[in-house]
Amino acid sequence: MARARRRRRARVPPKRALSVRRGTARDAAVICELIRGLARYERLERQCRIAPAAIRRHGFGRRPYFDTLICRRDGRAIGLALYFFTYSTFLGQPTLYLEDLFVLPEARGAGAGRALLRALARVAVRRGCGRMEWAVLDWNTPSIRFYRRLGAGLRKEWILTRLAGAPLRRLARGR
Repeated sequence: MARARRRRRARVPPKRALSVRRGTARDAAVICELIRGLARYERLERQCRIAPAAIRRHGFGRRPYFDTLICRRDGRAIGLALYFFTYSTFLGQPTLYLEDLFVLPEARGAGAGRALLRALARVAVRRGCGRMEWAVLDWNTPSIRFYRRLGAGLRKEWILTRLAGAPLRRLARGR
């Protein structure tokens, strides 16, 4: 009887392993696709003009402006973290700023986001950062809940400010 019961139990497939590694210039097209996926998710696809050439030039050129981490499962890229460093004058330490964190919708809930954030935290600690910071859209409640579960605090008193396009050029010209 016990033997029969054992046979009837559904076999739970083993969790497929996730791997996280730094992006390289050869990953430029994959990085672009994941950024476009983020733009679709955030309903900002019309604003997304990124191309692999820009990724190679700005991320892997003579003066890189950002770093990336790519999360893979079964050899397929399923997540991306794009980050850079700023400096906190109040702390007197660098800050790891996470510009983009994205996991493909079909891959969510399996630990990819946590794996990317854990890898970022390791980078931040290794580089002597006093904190990690990022922005989240106020309507993105699944991400907000996820970040809160990790212990992240939301800073509602700060307003993200942006100067772009013609106003940026006008200010640069002194008008």
